[in-house]
Amino acid sequence: MGKSFMPKIRIERELRRFQLEGLQWTVNHVYKNSDFYRKQFDEAGVKPKHIRSLKDISKLPFTTAKDLQEGYPFPLRSAPFEKIVRIHASSGTTGKRKVLCYTQKDINDWANMFARCYEMAGLTAKDRVQIAVGYGVWTAGVGFQLGVERLGAMAIPIGPGNIDMQCQFLEDFQSTVLCATASMVLLMGEEIEKRGLKGKIALKKVIMGSERSSDAMRTKMKELLGVDHVFDITGLTELYGPGTGIDCAHHEGIHFWADYYILEILNPETLQPVEPGETGEMVVTTLRKEASPLVRYRTRDLTRIIPKRCSCGSILPMHDRLLGRSDDMFIIRAVNVYPGQIDHILSNTKGVGSEYQIHLNRKEDGKDYMTIKVERLEGGDPSGDMALVNTIEEEIKKQILVSGKVEIVDYGSLPRSERKSKRVFDHREI
Repeated sequence: MGKSFMPKIRIERELRRFQLEGLQWTVNHVYKNSDFYRKQFDEAGVKPKHIRSLKDISKLPFTTAKDLQEGYPFPLRSAPFEKIVRIHASSGTTGKRKVLCYTQKDINDWANMFARCYEMAGLTAKDRVQIAVGYGVWTAGVGFQLGVERLGAMAIPIGPGNIDMQCQFLEDFQSTVLCATASMVLLMGEEIEKRGLKGKIALKKVIMGSERSSDAMRTKMKELLGVDHVFDITGLTELYGPGTGIDCAHHEGIHFWADYYILEILNPETLQPVEPGETGEMVVTTLRKEASPLVRYRTRDLTRIIPKRCSCGSILPMHDRLLGRSDDMFIIRAVNVYPGQIDHILSNTKGVGSEYQIHLNRKEDGKDYMTIKVERLEGGDPSGDMALVNTIEEEIKKQILVSGKVEIVDYGSLPRSERKSKRVFDHREI
């Protein structure tokens, strides 16, 4: 057995003490070294000396994506340039890219966190890890590779797309682990089945990240690829990158690295803590980050804390898979709807496939209408479509309190993607 990347902490009280020390260090560090944070703290009337307990985190101001965009090109920088060894940036879907700086210690911490993810998923130095996520200025490819190398396994850095090469590498190199977006994994699974490669490859595990995935998608992946486990890795560019949490082989929730950051779950409207087990927005504060620390950063990702210890016995707490983003929410007939709610209904409906689309339209009567296109299960009987439509429409009405028209379409008729699949299409003129 090689080096373990799990924390040496054994009891919750010790973890809380470690978090408080990290929080106090971060607050002192940013107040001393960041013009942005010092101004934020002064405007909020808070000084580092006011942070005496973990509860005092509520005195600190929030940081947002807008702060990062307005601070471009080096927002939140809290270390001198001569200590910064790398930058990464988000893919920049809106406005300026969010750029984050890293010291060598930040890179080392990230590598250790990622290696911990792989360890939690049961990988060893004997594994061969095919990395089919994006390389470049964003954090995905290099993060996955960093963790593989820190663990001591073999990295096969292929990047996304190029299905012919992906299939060839799976067969020739006998890769045991595939890392990709959920959409890419499904695409690969369907291609492997089409090419009759299932008996010729050695895949045992899939590690996917970057987008939400339903239970139906996971089941389909396992079936198509013949793997034992599908793991869900989490992370965001602002918080190092991917590798800040993963589910273990029990798949009871995402273990997150509470010795590297504090996770608050807050009501996105009131910004007050929700009850344990209730869904809210993830707000993160780093405990060790030097170059671009985060203080109460609003991620916009929605999840809930799982208020129990995992069956694996780890002291590390768990949050649920991501429900969606607070800014992904759409409003129809005055009802707030998250795509994850529809995803959840479809995942619990027998007879439907893993792919779906939500279309929103405004008709001549001035009212909004929602249509959900859902693929029939592969090999499913079209004669059962009407029963499926009724079941799904009833569940949407019951659980989301709004009506939606459901259309069942043939398996494979909705587009597949090598990156993230688009789920919501809003055709309304707002």
